[in-house]
Amino acid sequence: MNIFIRKYTENDLTDMIKIWNEVVTEGNAFPQEECLDRESGEEFFGSQTYCGVAEDASSGKIYGLYILHPNNVGRCGHICNASYAVSSAARGLHIGEKLVLDCLEQGRLHGFGVLQFNAVVAGNTHARHLYERLGFTQLGTIPNGFRMPDGSFSDICPYYREL
Repeated sequence: MNIFIRKYTENDLTDMIKIWNEVVTEGNAFPQEECLDRESGEEFFGSQTYCGVAEDASSGKIYGLYILHPNNVGRCGHICNASYAVSSAARGLHIGEKLVLDCLEQGRLHGFGVLQFNAVVAGNTHARHLYERLGFTQLGTIPNGFRMPDGSFSDICPYYREL
C-alpha cells in the first residue's frame, strides 16, 4: 500500500461514513452512539474545520480519516480537537500515524496553537502510545469517564500537544 493523506471530497463520503460508523459501532473509542447516514454524514463532515482521508495511491481505496475542529470558542478558540478512524481491515499499518501527522500540520495551517484530545479511552493503548511517541502530553486521568457498550465504565486520558 502507498497511503497518502489528502482533503476529503464529496466522493469520499460513502467510505468515510462506513469507516466512521465502524468505530462508533465498536463502542470503545468515540463518544458518539448514533451512526451516520448519507445526510447526517454530509452535514457532520462538512461542518468540520478540515477532514483528511487516507487513500491508497494504487487502488484509490480510502482506509481512514480524521476530523479537525475547534475544541472551544472565544478565548480558547486557538485550541483544536480531532478524531481519527481507521478501517479495521487496515489497522496496524501505521495509517493512524500518517493521519495524526497530517492533522498536526493542518491544525497549524488553520491557525490553531494547541491540539487537545478530551477523552482518549485508557484501554486504547495503540492510540495512547502513538500520541506519546508523537510528543503529546497526558494531562491526567478522569475516572470512569467513558461508558463502554456493556454499560461498564473506563477511565479517559486527556492529551495535548502544542502546534
